[in-house]
Order: sequence, then structure tokens, then C-alpha cells
Amino acid sequence: MALDLTDSAALKQFNALLEREKPEISLLINNAGFGKLCDFATSDVESQTAMIDLNCRALTAVTRYSLPYMKTGGLILNISSIASFAPTPRMAVYCSTKAYVQSFSRALREELKPKKINVLAVCPGPMITEFWQVADRPTHKSRTLDMLPHQSPAKMATCALKAGLKGKSACTMGGFYKFYRFLAHILPKSLLMKWTKC
Repeated sequence: MALDLTDSAALKQFNALLEREKPEISLLINNAGFGKLCDFATSDVESQTAMIDLNCRALTAVTRYSLPYMKTGGLILNISSIASFAPTPRMAVYCSTKAYVQSFSRALREELKPKKINVLAVCPGPMITEFWQVADRPTHKSRTLDMLPHQSPAKMATCALKAGLKGKSACTMGGFYKFYRFLAHILPKSLLMKWTKC
């Protein structure tokens, strides 16, 4: 069912489908999202606010609409990003939306423990997908992104599913990004931003 999840009417259409079909949901994957690589001060306002609509608002609504149909032992995978670990200059709104996804996932996981529904925040590094075309990566050069190791979407999906089924709260793949997640917990954000600037 193809829907523009930035449109509130589409979200209501999704909810109406659930009410009509009354499915039994065992796995929900909130993977819809996009980012923009640019200076915020000269960015397009519509694309910046659309990021919030899709990455946060739609994810929240789809999750809420789906919960009444999720069975015991169910799993919710919310796609966050390594960008959620620290503020990222030139991707200010994107990394903020992904920080929301991570925080929301952790809090919801705690709420749903009595129902034995696990919520996992998936935090991949850069991957070779159409994400970068939408983000205007070919136009906006970034030495940081050029240097970072890229990950396989298929391997990331397998890693996330396994982690979710094991009851974990977050999933980051690869030693490099796991170490970065650790550093993000102990170092000042002002220092991390010097390294993360895209």
C-alpha cells in the first residue's frame, strides 16, 4: 500500500485499513525517512520540516495506530542512525529527528515490557542506498562521509532483526561504529561535533 506518510490524510487512511482488516501484527518496521546534507541557514524550509513530519511524526503515528494489533512477543524496529549519537553540523535537523527516534524507542520499550513487545532502535552507519541521492550528496561534498566505512543494507537488516529477537534495545553494527557510540556517551558533544561535521 503506497502512501505519502508526510500527509496526515494518508496516516488516517493507514489507520482505517487497520480498523477494517484487524490484522495480527508480529513485526513492525518503521523504515521510512530521509535526510538533507546542507547548511540549515540556506536550506529549503519545506524539506527541513518534511524531515520532521516523516522521520518523527509519521513514525509515531504508525506505531500508535499499530499497537492495538500487536501480539505478545511482537517486535518494533525503528530505524534511527549513528547520527543520533551526537549533533551533526550540516545535517542538523536529520540528526535531531534520529535522536528523537532513539529516545522514543527506548521509552516505549520500557512501557511495552509488560506486554512482552520489544522495541529496538536500529542505528546504522552510512549505507549505499538511494538515501544519498535524496540528501543531495552528489552536490554537497563531505570529507567526513567519504572517510567513513559504508555498511551493507542486507547485513544491517539481519543484524537488527537478530538483535530485536534477542530483546535488545539498540543495534549498531561494526566495531568502528560501536566504538563511536561508546565515545558519544563519554565525550562532550562540542568535541564530537568537530569530528562529525558533514
